Amino acid sequence: MRVSCFSIIRDGVRLGYPFEESIRSALPLCDEFVVAVGESDDGTRGRLQAMREPKLKIIDTRWNERVRTHGYVVAQQKMIAQYNCTGDWAFYLECDEILHEDDVERVRSAMQHYLADEEVEVLVFDYLHFYGDPRHLNVSPAAYRKAARIVRNDLRTFAPDGLYWAVIKNKTWHGSRNKRRARYPRAAALNIPLYHYGNCREASRLKAKAEVGNQYWDKPAFDSSYGEIYRDAVAPFTGRHPAIMRTWIRTQANQSFEFNPDYRPGGREKKHRLVRTLERRFGWDFSKRHFRIIRSYQA
Repeated sequence: MRVSCFSIIRDGVRLGYPFEESIRSALPLCDEFVVAVGESDDGTRGRLQAMREPKLKIIDTRWNERVRTHGYVVAQQKMIAQYNCTGDWAFYLECDEILHEDDVERVRSAMQHYLADEEVEVLVFDYLHFYGDPRHLNVSPAAYRKAARIVRNDLRTFAPDGLYWAVIKNKTWHGSRNKRRARYPRAAALNIPLYHYGNCREASRLKAKAEVGNQYWDKPAFDSSYGEIYRDAVAPFTGRHPAIMRTWIRTQANQSFEFNPDYRPGGREKKHRLVRTLERRFGWDFSKRHFRIIRSYQA
């Protein structure tokens, strides 16, 4: 079994991404790590080269600045990196996501387990979304609880918008014309978390990220400050951070935040509060999923 990991990055130093830690967290798992590196003037590419990692494969890219809707330019970059992967499985790890060292062998075992099960097209991780500082999590239904991050590399997939995958269906006939259709992939739930640190970076870098990232969406997709959130959406983190993140947490993470007492949630957040109440009461999960779970992995 051959495993490719891949990611995308642009201005990672200036925007406070733990991209080196992210890459290093997955290196023990993969045979190659492909990174699509957009044009940057902050030394991001140099930092990657300085890693002197033989598994690392850098693909220089240019972002299409004319595409400013639905985050599609990010999807384009994701596919550029994926199309350069050579493994049986391709593992997409965003540059602010970390694979815990305790979970590397479990992920490898799951990939081996499902390699011959062609009904399973993607593998799905649970998510821990840190918010405000490394001691708190965003548990709102608006924050995806699960996401497909490992895909069969012989599957006909594409990223329609944002960062999820769609699978091209087999040929179907409609009248006299042959048309293509797409669907969500069939998934196995790994029951293994990824650690997402993008929303606990230092506050000034969070603001810079929002200024850059929101250009590529129709409406703001990234928060520019901490505390503009309802209290029920935040919970304490009681686990153990990946060892590789110790220095970043100490030197580059936001160390604390305060809820804005004047914050008033809009209609969307009021809906999320109601949904969160129902989830806690009945054990439901209303978070959006771009996949269909057909298996659940037990290590």
